[in-house]
This record gives sequence, structure tokens and C-alpha cells, in this order.
Amino acid sequence: MVRSEESGNYTAVKVTRRVPETLAGLRLDKALARMFPEHSRNRLQRWLRDGHVSLDSRSAKPKQKIWGGERVEILPQPGPSDTAHRPESIALDIVYEDDEILVINKPAGLVVHPGSGNWKGTLLNALLHHSPQLAAIPRAGIVHRLDKDTSGLLVVAKTLRAQTELVRQLHAKTVKREYLALVHGAVRAGGEVNAPLGRDPRNRTRMAVVPAGRSALTRYKVAKRFAHVSLLECSLDTGRTHQIRVHMQSLGHPLVGDPVYRGGRRSEGEYGRLKRQALHAARLEFSHPVSGARRRFAAPLPEDFRALLNSLQ
Repeated sequence: MVRSEESGNYTAVKVTRRVPETLAGLRLDKALARMFPEHSRNRLQRWLRDGHVSLDSRSAKPKQKIWGGERVEILPQPGPSDTAHRPESIALDIVYEDDEILVINKPAGLVVHPGSGNWKGTLLNALLHHSPQLAAIPRAGIVHRLDKDTSGLLVVAKTLRAQTELVRQLHAKTVKREYLALVHGAVRAGGEVNAPLGRDPRNRTRMAVVPAGRSALTRYKVAKRFAHVSLLECSLDTGRTHQIRVHMQSLGHPLVGDPVYRGGRRSEGEYGRLKRQALHAARLEFSHPVSGARRRFAAPLPEDFRALLNSLQ
């Protein structure tokens, strides 16, 4: 199976092998797993079921027995991960664009990069459609991410030069990222959380504060207090996975609407109108990778977040 990096299209190349005599008497599906170890059992079974496997030029069935010496032909088909980097016509809210960078206001619900369970319909697919030349840039120019259900600003590099420089700035901590987060409880004053983050040893799909984790620093201040919740302005020195969500939970103030790190709290009543975590990347600041000029961008609160705040007034 050959992929064209420029077009993202695939050409299936037929693979032919003779059944070894040592496999005589086995069912075809079991024999295929031994003959083609480079492919998973599930993938081989799917190709067999869908008619992409033949035995001596005849249609093959999973449970038929083989006797050795038969000619097996497989026409491999691309799986979801193989076609993940295809351009897709997905609308983008472009805050700024020039020859070197794109600044995007990402809506909640849009996955940034293809992965398990989200092999299409991502920001990466949208970027490849908007700027086909991004196919030549690692990760289509994406240098930092936002969670699927976090809205707001992120910068994308359109050239290798820009990507290298933006990554350098991220490592040097000169990219400033400020978020608005609505959390449960009355936060009395601002402060910071300096606590390492890593995989939760009890649940590997979650992150947690763990002694052996990677360093993570979140600064926060109170923007507004409501009856039972607080609106915080959070800034990041680091960009760890789920950083603000985990750090706020560690303080006993999980984000409103967060289905993963809610600390036993339930989003009911007025809070239930927000169907995601109340987190928005509101401001982004960095030096332009070519001119060096300091650039600042802001994104207004999306309608769902704004409507929730209005209901709390």
C-alpha cells in the first residue's frame, strides 16, 4: 500500500504468497494471521470479510480450510489512521494570517490532531484543505494544542522556519497563553499551582498531579466571583496535557462542566447549559517568527460560555 504524500491518496498494491505446507488443515483466517504478521488480525479479518482476499483466484471465506500450496492474494485497504492526513473542507475562524503563520480561534468540539477515535474532521484536516502546502510541514504546522472541548486561540506555522522559531519560543516560555476558566467554589485570591503532571496511575486516560510527572506551573487570578462559582484568568508557563483542568481540581475547584476532572461535583441547574468544560483560550502573545515583532491576539468568549455567565449575573 503506497501513499502519495502530496495528494494524500493511496494506491493498493496486491500481495501474493503461497500457503506453506506447515499450515495445512488450518482455517484460512488463522493461516492469514501467520502468513501476514505485519497486519493485525482484525485488519486481515476485515479484508477477508469485505472480499479483498482471494485463494487461487477465487473468493475466499474465513472458515474454509487450507491444505498448503494455495496462492493467497490480498489487496490491502487503508485503515482510518492511514487516511488521517487528508484535506477536509471544514470552516476555520481565522483571526490572522500571513505567509508564515495562521492564528485560529478554535471552536469547542473540534479535535486538533487525528488520533484514536478521531481520525477525521480535525483541525489538521481543515488546515490541509485551507493551505495544501502544510502537507510538507510536520503536524501540518501545529505547534501547540487545545483540548477538544476547549475553545480559543492557537497559532499554526505555515513554514518550517516559522515552526522552528515558534517551538523555540514555547520551550523558552516566551509565548504567553491566557485562559478564562469558570470553576466551582469561591476562590478567595489569586496564586499559582506548581505541581508536576503525569498519567494517573489509577486511570491511564486521565492526567494527575504525580511526584514523578513533568513540571507544570499555572498562575491564576480571580476575574469575578458568583454565588457558587468563580471566573479565573489563568496563564501557563508550561503546556502540559489537561494542565489547567488538573491543577484547578487539585485546589478543590474543578472546572464547571468538566466531565473528567469534576471532583465528584455534578453540573446541574444553570451550570448544565454548558455541555463542556468552561475553559477558553482568550489571549495569545508571541514574537512573529520572521519579523520579531511582538504580536497579541484576543478571542471573545463563545456564545455558550457567555450565555452561562449572563445567567449567573
